[in-house]
Amino acid sequence: MKKSILFGLMLVGIAVLMAGCAAGHNPSVHTANEVGNVAGFWRGLWHGMICPITFIISLFSDNVSIYEIHNNGGWYNFGFLLGAGSALGGSGASASRSRS
Repeated sequence: MKKSILFGLMLVGIAVLMAGCAAGHNPSVHTANEVGNVAGFWRGLWHGMICPITFIISLFSDNVSIYEIHNNGGWYNFGFLLGAGSALGGSGASASRSRS
């Protein structure tokens, strides 16, 4: 009983920590943000990996979005797709199993 409560609290803590790294509010243009930063491949990879948690938070908050529009284009998109594929289990491993 105590282990399940501790496990649940750890999951909530990890979800809260990962939510702090979510993409910011999206204005309307694909340019650098206020500080001059543009998201690249690595930030796209990270945003893709945390997209399930970010999606849930974005349902309740207008300040969080799944996709960072201040990106460098193709490399950010590639990283986002790789990260989302790994987070959502898109490896295709089940398709390669033989059925006997």
